[in-house]
Amino acid sequence: MEIDSFSIYQGDCLSLLRDIPGSFVDAVVADSPYCSGGISPASRRADPADKYQATGTVRKYPPMLGDNRDQRGFLAWATLWLTESLRVAKDGAPLLLFSDWRQLPVMSDALQASGWLWSGLAVWNKRSSRPRMGFFRPQCEYILTASKGPFIPAHNICFPGVFDIPVNTHEKVHITSKPVALLRELLAVTPDNALILDPFLGGGTTAVAAIQTGRRCLGLELSAEYAAIAKERCLEACREAGKKEL
Repeated sequence: MEIDSFSIYQGDCLSLLRDIPGSFVDAVVADSPYCSGGISPASRRADPADKYQATGTVRKYPPMLGDNRDQRGFLAWATLWLTESLRVAKDGAPLLLFSDWRQLPVMSDALQASGWLWSGLAVWNKRSSRPRMGFFRPQCEYILTASKGPFIPAHNICFPGVFDIPVNTHEKVHITSKPVALLRELLAVTPDNALILDPFLGGGTTAVAAIQTGRRCLGLELSAEYAAIAKERCLEACREAGKKEL
């Protein structure tokens, strides 16, 4: 398996991960479906467009798949794909795992059950959120940080643990897209020319950030529609960077 700037495979990540050689990637960045956005089973099974967008939002995105697991199913599923991700990571490789506040406890359980060495949290202040009258705004999401065994630093730099980067609605192609600027900051902890695995590529943000920062990306995506969108974004990023796709 050779990867120049990026490669995208469409399908279920658990099946695709099993085809990747062991100790193959330099880092894993994962923004899996949160299966969150509600307290009751019915609200958790609601359309992600209703769970994660404010009422009256005009912009529509392609359907988001795999966001309807209950808590026990989510824990079992996350442990499975995190275990496979650990297998394909090199020794000392970092894991950067996105979560919201609701799923933070269960995601930390899955991370440790799968064998990753949990090392802490980074915070993303996205600045925007649904209002809570008389209470604190839930305007942050979290990045659980871990490694395959003891972390092996790639750079002699101390990086920040809080990232104050607003959602960029103009570049969003997915209902839960993270800003490219945020991913560029996060990828700074990985080696130069690192191969980044993203098991939930979505609209391709991780891959675009990897291309822009001189890294490479192996992306897996369940939705054929989003895989196509991600490929177009990556090709455009390659053109701007003067690189090629393999």
